[in-house]
Amino acid sequence: MTTRPLQFLRRGQPVALGNVPPERTLLEVLREDLGCTGTKEGCGEGDCGACTVVLGEARDGKLHYSAVNSCIRLAHSVDGMALWTVEDLAEDPLIQPVGDAPAAARQAITLHPAQEAMVQCHGSQCGFCTPGFVMSLFGMYQNHVCQGEPITRELAQEELSGNLCRCTGYRPILDAAQQMATLPAMAVNEPLLLQKLELLALTHQAPDANFSYISPTTLTDLLTARAAHPAAQVVAGCTDVGLWVTKQHKQYERILDVTRVAELRAVNATLQHITIGAAVTLTDAFATLTAQWPQLHTFATRFAGLPVRNSGTLGGNVANGSPIGDSMPLLIALRAQVVLASVRGERTLALEDLYTSYRQNVMAPDELLARIVVPRPGVTEVLRAYKISKRFDDDISAVCLVINLDIEADVVRRASIGVGGVAATPVRARQTEAALTGQPWNADTVARAAQALQGEFNPISDMRASGAYRRTVLASLLQRFWLESQGEEAVSVENFRLEAAV
Repeated sequence: MTTRPLQFLRRGQPVALGNVPPERTLLEVLREDLGCTGTKEGCGEGDCGACTVVLGEARDGKLHYSAVNSCIRLAHSVDGMALWTVEDLAEDPLIQPVGDAPAAARQAITLHPAQEAMVQCHGSQCGFCTPGFVMSLFGMYQNHVCQGEPITRELAQEELSGNLCRCTGYRPILDAAQQMATLPAMAVNEPLLLQKLELLALTHQAPDANFSYISPTTLTDLLTARAAHPAAQVVAGCTDVGLWVTKQHKQYERILDVTRVAELRAVNATLQHITIGAAVTLTDAFATLTAQWPQLHTFATRFAGLPVRNSGTLGGNVANGSPIGDSMPLLIALRAQVVLASVRGERTLALEDLYTSYRQNVMAPDELLARIVVPRPGVTEVLRAYKISKRFDDDISAVCLVINLDIEADVVRRASIGVGGVAATPVRARQTEAALTGQPWNADTVARAAQALQGEFNPISDMRASGAYRRTVLASLLQRFWLESQGEEAVSVENFRLEAAV
């Protein structure tokens, strides 16, 4: 069994590689096949950001930039895209100075503002993490500075949360993020790069059917491939399967990539619902949800780091079914439904009914998750999402609790509560919902509901938290929700985090 040739653009020129195994990571291709050792290998699990690169992809006639972790990104998933590593920023002929600077001054500019700012702000010591920080800064530069948007301290913290530094400290790196906009501007020649991407897409490709890495571009072809190869490993952003490759050294006879299907990458809205395709990235999915529920912003930015959210997909997180996946408690509380599709047709069910046991679900071997349907917020709806973890940024939840109540005339008319980290699957707190529904919204009702919430689950004790701690936290978070609904501002680590970084 063979794979199709892997093709992408680097420094504006096509790179073609043959015989790349389906489970080979982008980092392995860069370091071992292309000799691009500027990109570092750190944790091998998408946590440290040392391996960060930036991908460029044509979307609706524009170039879309994403900083991603190359250590857990499968190499074949970047087929047809543009790629930048830290070694490319000063060498790419398509990245040029802009403005009215004299020709001599233009020739003197050798470093990209992302690099020069790190130099001027003393943002590097040992240097191991620096390439990853620079590439995340390059992504920020393209997505914000080049769009005329300011980089605030808070934005810099959010978008660099997936990059770890253990010696320099973050203050000079955050300084560099803000200083980029003050340096002589540089820009990617996007019209020319888009032309090159279009030409690359026209390169003749053999059909997918006989290859070990299958990446259909239509939903019909995807479902046909799923029916023909029910044992194939399905991947989207590969932020979890990538760990099976790097940590468990798994190999796969055949991989089915869903991310090139346009129908699965679409977000559609009606007056009643928002429909998010299963292959929509977590970054774009959370942007859609926070547009409707602005209070979810902090919760969304605490889902891993930006490079993981740029690769991972909402459908992948849901289908994976991890009991500590943060999107599922949120979607359960939002009363979301999932649509499962196969060549036999589609069926719809409540998201909490998808799971049967630990990482097991009701999907048939020929079925795939196609989209998630979320009702729009109601006028009387009160929503809060809480994540408890040892680190504020880039950490896995010990407990995730999302509470969604419809409160009218000081009475709870409807309750939806999603919980993570307390059972073998993401769960809905039905007993607690029953203790709230139809009751007056007051301290006594909250006290009874908190007691019900503590007794509803029997969480395990593990390295993140004890079962007793988890039960105590659940009750405390419901009490916090009550206090916030009464206008009291909660004192949390978020306030201290922003002050410490100034």
